[in-house]
Amino acid sequence: MLFNSLPFMIFFPVVTLVYYLLPYRWRWGWLLAASCFFYMWFKPVYILILLVTILIDYSAARMIHRHRLRPRRKRAWLVASIVSTLAVLFVFKYQGLFHESHLLLPIGLSFHTFQSLSYVIEVYRGHQEPERHFGFYSLYVMFYPQLVTGPIERPQNLLRQLHIDQPFKPENLQRGVMLILFGLFAKMVVADNLAGYVDQIYAQPEQYGSGAIALGLVFYSFQIYCDFFGYSTIALGCAKAMGYDLMDNFRAPYLSTSVGEFWHRWHISLSSWFRDYVYIPLGGSRVGVSRWMLNIMVVFLLSGLWHGANWTFVVWGGMHGLLLLAEGLPAKLRGHRRGAADRRPSGWVRWAQRGWVFVAVTLLWSIFRAEGFGQLKDLFAALWHNSGLHAMPGLETPTILFLLLFVLGDMLLRHTRFDHWCIRQHPAVRWAVCFLLAFCTVAFASVEAFPFIYFQF
Repeated sequence: MLFNSLPFMIFFPVVTLVYYLLPYRWRWGWLLAASCFFYMWFKPVYILILLVTILIDYSAARMIHRHRLRPRRKRAWLVASIVSTLAVLFVFKYQGLFHESHLLLPIGLSFHTFQSLSYVIEVYRGHQEPERHFGFYSLYVMFYPQLVTGPIERPQNLLRQLHIDQPFKPENLQRGVMLILFGLFAKMVVADNLAGYVDQIYAQPEQYGSGAIALGLVFYSFQIYCDFFGYSTIALGCAKAMGYDLMDNFRAPYLSTSVGEFWHRWHISLSSWFRDYVYIPLGGSRVGVSRWMLNIMVVFLLSGLWHGANWTFVVWGGMHGLLLLAEGLPAKLRGHRRGAADRRPSGWVRWAQRGWVFVAVTLLWSIFRAEGFGQLKDLFAALWHNSGLHAMPGLETPTILFLLLFVLGDMLLRHTRFDHWCIRQHPAVRWAVCFLLAFCTVAFASVEAFPFIYFQF
């Protein structure tokens, strides 16, 4: 079920209302049933694949805990869980890398696979008690707000909250609605209106001038951001309406002054997952220069591969890894560690750094967006040679205004979150902003409804 659909506009209030009407002891069952219905709306049979992952990791975590004093058996169950869960992911997602025929990818498979694995690893490390209640564990994996496109939650956060009786608080419902409105605006008004322009550029780049193509690259940077940010914000809102707090997935990433900072602000739940479960176990930065370089490249190549069974994703991840190495290698060779003694650059230098990072990230997004290297070659050939052409795809003027409004909002909220900012305002201002978001979403949403970009992952 799509967040930006009429069925969801019925689903959300019904689920939330019944949730609060039920006694606490029955709420988990209601949420699990609602989450199953939400997932089966796409293709019912694929819930069986999700059930396989849940059964594997639930059982493995119990066995890991049972053999906690027997390291070899404990480790064997961890390996069995990781191999089995990733095998399911490989069969449905990556076998297409090696031959043309492939199975249809279940929605959100990479997201709930990583969430399930984080639970098993945390139990293995002794940071999480194994969940004895199969229903609560299933709900942890299938919790509908973040089931399809994250954020990828940790058991210490979400699973713990599922065991807490959440009383009805008007402020939680108010914050949830605010976040949902903001997320729908980002997706339906900004991202989807930019999508039509971007699709035309990538489909037939030879027909458009260099300026139009360059603008298309910039628009895609904001399309994918507003699209994914929109989904994550709606997910936070749906959970908050019931009293649950999910982790923030974005913190104004295009205001980053380095590629490293960008990855601390973009898709935070995934980047922190790779940091905690891949980068640090490999040795992180507490190793020699060569090993550190290898660790960085392994993480970013895997991150690229996580996004899909296409070599363009691997190249995209590898290029980000190389940029991160270029940033950190000089300091690493000097044995320098960042700290309080570092001098902060002046304001104009920081803005120059932000400009460089945005350009670099935008150019790399073109690899991410392209369907293949042939399309990417045609795109940049047209960008280089079509300087004399002035043809441009059509774009509604309000779209530019709404994009600028979103950018200004991103700058305003770089240290906070929309609902936190709203709740501090005078009630008249707060509700005026919410009414404006709702009106713009209804009046200026794209005529064509585009699926969320990260659904394919």
